[in-house]
Amino acid sequence: MDAWVRFSAQSQARERLCRAAQYACSLLGHALQKHGASPELQKQIRQLEGHLSLGRKHALESAKRAVHLSDVVLRFCITVSHLNRALYFACDNVLWAGKSGLAPRVDQEKWAQRSFRYYLFSLIMNLSRDAYEIRLLMEQESSACSRRLKGSGGGVPGGIETGGAGSPGTPGGSLPQVALKLQLQVLLLARVLRGHPPLLLDVVRNACDLFIPLDKLGLWRCGPGIVGFCGLVSSILSILTLICPWLRLKP
Repeated sequence: MDAWVRFSAQSQARERLCRAAQYACSLLGHALQKHGASPELQKQIRQLEGHLSLGRKHALESAKRAVHLSDVVLRFCITVSHLNRALYFACDNVLWAGKSGLAPRVDQEKWAQRSFRYYLFSLIMNLSRDAYEIRLLMEQESSACSRRLKGSGGGVPGGIETGGAGSPGTPGGSLPQVALKLQLQVLLLARVLRGHPPLLLDVVRNACDLFIPLDKLGLWRCGPGIVGFCGLVSSILSILTLICPWLRLKP
């Protein structure tokens, strides 16, 4: 109950609830269209989705804290992501003015395309940051495993790092060695993500969000059903990080 009270008191919580409801309406509208619902009902759902979109309150994220990060890669990715997200929100506000009638001459198609381009680049930066953090954690985990093996007298298995029996010059030895390395990397990746839930949630959330600008910009048409589902999943995960702050990726 205390977590819900803290959640509902945050301004971001209301915005994310509206976002979740917006994409739920998008998913519902797609399902109704697929099952031959009445045009009047479909129109009402689309209108509700539009009202929820206009009602979302965006808070511009500041990039000031990211500028002072000691890690250069994290500083670049987070700062550029926040700047592009701020530009996305600015374009979204122009669209809001056009849709609400305050600026009827606004070219909504042009501003929508512009906003989704900023949104896409922000997500690319977020995923780049995730990939960088995963790489660092995998290197740390690999080093820790090597130290444990050497401490127990087991050595490095299979000569993977030492270039043992299956050296690249040995016929038929290269492919099995590459397959074994790939298998170990996948297992290491799974172990890292399992041990770091905030990073796993951030990867899933950004990956889900990625489908939205890809579809809106026409780079990869996936349909309103997938867009609605991915937007809803992303919104639920965002709400979860507000209810449970320890699940939020830091910095």
